[in-house]
Amino acid sequence: MSAKGSDGIFSNWDAERQPKAYSQDYKSSILRSPKQPPISFPTTLAEVTGPVFGHDIIGELDHDLIHNFAASGESAIGPRIIVHGRVSDENGNPVPNALLEIWQANAGGRYRHVKEGYIAALDPNFGGCGRVITKADGSYEFWTVQPGPYPWPNGPNDWRPAHIHFSVFGPSFAQRLITQMYFEGDPHIRLCPIVGTITSPEAVQSLIGRLDMERTVPMDARAYHFDIVLRGREQTFFENQMDGL
Repeated sequence: MSAKGSDGIFSNWDAERQPKAYSQDYKSSILRSPKQPPISFPTTLAEVTGPVFGHDIIGELDHDLIHNFAASGESAIGPRIIVHGRVSDENGNPVPNALLEIWQANAGGRYRHVKEGYIAALDPNFGGCGRVITKADGSYEFWTVQPGPYPWPNGPNDWRPAHIHFSVFGPSFAQRLITQMYFEGDPHIRLCPIVGTITSPEAVQSLIGRLDMERTVPMDARAYHFDIVLRGREQTFFENQMDGL
């Protein structure tokens, strides 16, 4: 999911920018963090060449989370927003034809799944997931409602900041990176134990979508800009890539 530099070498991963896998304040990491040093294995040809997703899997409303789960004539409840940005490699080159899957809580901070423990109401017209494919210039855009923050059983009164999850697929399903976007100005960002595992202020900033008034639709939707860098020193933090390989 990345291109080599002109010298044929990938940029080094910046260990100071990425968080540690173990954090006492982030309770789940105590059980999930590796107990032994990570070991890298070379990927097989089958892992990096297939299965390959097809462009025909994208539905007409997959990019529109406001309407893709709603009844006819209805729409999701909450502040309407546009999220847009660009997926690039470590050298600033666009990454076209990457599949982005997104999922999120509704405007009240509740997810639609059977193990959800938050008592906020479900929105019958909001499914909370969608997908888009990046264009030739690496750009993407989707419409949704701004998710709400929600409590989680990490500590006695911990709340997750409002966020949208991103899954980025390369040319094969073995190439999958997962991250999340927060919202500019959210006071919960600095209080979140998960965000607190990232010691680099610049890395935290790279996870925050910026209000983009130039892309808003007057009397309709605000816009947030969020770029994703797949590798190198400026790499966006990916939850499933703690070792940065």
